[in-house]
Amino acid sequence: MSDATLAAAGTNAVEPGALEHGDLLAHDAVPAALISMRDIWKSYQMGAEELHALQGVSFDVQRGEYVAIIGPSGSGKSTLMNLIGCLDTPSKGRYWINGKLVSAMEDDELARIRNKEIGFVFQTFNLLARATALHNVELPLIYAGISASDRRERAKRSLTAVELSDRMTHRPNELSGGQRQRVAIARALVNTPSLLLADEPTGALDSHTSVEIMNLFERLHADGNTIIVVTHEHDIAARAHRIIHIRDGNIEKDEKIK
Repeated sequence: MSDATLAAAGTNAVEPGALEHGDLLAHDAVPAALISMRDIWKSYQMGAEELHALQGVSFDVQRGEYVAIIGPSGSGKSTLMNLIGCLDTPSKGRYWINGKLVSAMEDDELARIRNKEIGFVFQTFNLLARATALHNVELPLIYAGISASDRRERAKRSLTAVELSDRMTHRPNELSGGQRQRVAIARALVNTPSLLLADEPTGALDSHTSVEIMNLFERLHADGNTIIVVTHEHDIAARAHRIIHIRDGNIEKDEKIK
């Protein structure tokens, strides 16, 4: 498809030369990357003033990449994470994940994308206190309508993958911080999502446990998972293979380090 054809395609067209840069699938002008953001803005109205948390951000994440997004407080990295995770929508711009234009979706469609495409790992684990590790990991499968027997087996496999096969019947208060984060990672993986999205995954952990969790991320990446870690810690970001630096709502630097 020529650039002229793309230009005539209307809202799905992107910048000239995108095909040559590998950004698009030639047959239908859908970005080939797992994640593709084009000219993303996020603005908030504060009285008479409009504040821009993100200002025209554009980047791709390919399948199988391990990316860290880093920036100081107020840089826009948390806003960007919320957009990547379909927890919010951009004020302007287009965002595709796995070939789906999510920036144009309604709330119920976004909820389906979050459950199917994205596995979330949060700093505070977000586990149900009265539920066992196994039941916590089963939760996304319950929302997806998976049968009880199937979801139990899948949850067991996911816990085994994070080396917690001997802790399946334990509740969160019976687990260490590192074990709780492993349960959260198992829950994020149980739906075999396209993307594992981690927000400050070591923020509530001591340094020794943080190393263990980051080693686990490396193994998961080696197994073929696409991972994005959002952090303000440079040593955590350095474990990734690519670092996107955010400052004042812009990408300050995008570097491959491995």
